[in-house]
Amino acid sequence: MKIALVGIGKIAVDQHVPAIANSPDWELAATVSRAGTVDGIEAFTDIATMLEARPDITTVSLAIPPVPRFAYAQAAIRAGRHVMLEKPPGATLAEIHALQALAQAQGVTLYTTWHSRMAHAVAPAKAWLAGKTITRAHIIWREDVRKWHPGQDWVFEPGGMGVFDPGINALSILTEILPAPVHLQAAELEFPANRQTPIAARLQFTGNITADFDWRQTGPQTWDIEIDTPDGKVALRMGGNLLEIDGQPAQGENTIMDEYPALYARMADLICQSRSEVDLAPMVHVADAMTLGRRTETEAFDF
Repeated sequence: MKIALVGIGKIAVDQHVPAIANSPDWELAATVSRAGTVDGIEAFTDIATMLEARPDITTVSLAIPPVPRFAYAQAAIRAGRHVMLEKPPGATLAEIHALQALAQAQGVTLYTTWHSRMAHAVAPAKAWLAGKTITRAHIIWREDVRKWHPGQDWVFEPGGMGVFDPGINALSILTEILPAPVHLQAAELEFPANRQTPIAARLQFTGNITADFDWRQTGPQTWDIEIDTPDGKVALRMGGNLLEIDGQPAQGENTIMDEYPALYARMADLICQSRSEVDLAPMVHVADAMTLGRRTETEAFDF
C-alpha cells in the first residue's frame, strides 16, 4: 500500500522512514514537509497539493507536532485517506473525537498510535498482571530533553505537552497493562520560568499508583515501571523492553526496541479489517494532570 509521511523531522528520520522502508506492507510514495525530504521520494510542501496530485496514495502518516496536526488529519480523511497519528494523537481530546467521527463517516481507518506499547515486555507484563490485585505502582520516567528534542522549542509551547511528551509513553504502557482502570487524584507540575509547559511532574492516581516525570536527567536515562501485587512484584525497565519478576529478568531485552515496525504492521491490519483504533486513555491522564496540577515555578530552561 502506498503511504505519505507528513513531517520529516527527527522522529520521522529516526523511526518512521526506516520502519516503512523495511515493511512488507508499505511503500513510501510521498512526503509532505516544509523542512525535510527523503532521497528518491516525491516531496510536497502542502498536504492539499499532495492529496490532489496523488490519488493513488491511500494512507497518510502524520509525524508533525500535535498543534497543527488536526487540520492535516481532517484534510486527509475528507479526501478519503486512512490516517495514522503519531503520539500524542493531537493537541486536545475534543479534536480527536471529531476526527474519529469524521473517519467513521468517511469509512476510513484512524489509528492513534502508542509506540511504547509495542516494546518487548509490555504484552508479557499485561498477561502476568491479568486478574491480579495491584497494591502499589510507581513510574520513574526521566530523560534529557536536549538529547531527544534538540532545539525543538515547540515542546514547551501550549499543546507541546512538555515533560508529558515522554511521560505519556509511560502512561500508554500503564493503561495497557493494568487489569483495571485508574484515574488521577493530584499532580504537581514544575514549569520553567520562561516556558509554557512543565519540565517535571509528580502524579498521584487511585490504587496507590504514583509517577515521577523529569526532563532534566543527563547521562543514563530512566524508564521504569514497578508494580507490587500480593502474588509478587513486576517491573518494566528500559521503556517496557525488559520484564523483571520479583527482581529477576524474565523476558525481553535490556535495550530500547525499534517499536515503529509494529505500528505500521498494525495499521496495515486495521485497514485490511476496515477498522479504526482510537485509544485516548493515556491522553486523558495528561489532560487531568493539567486540570488538577498544582503549578510551581523552577529556573528558566534554554536549549
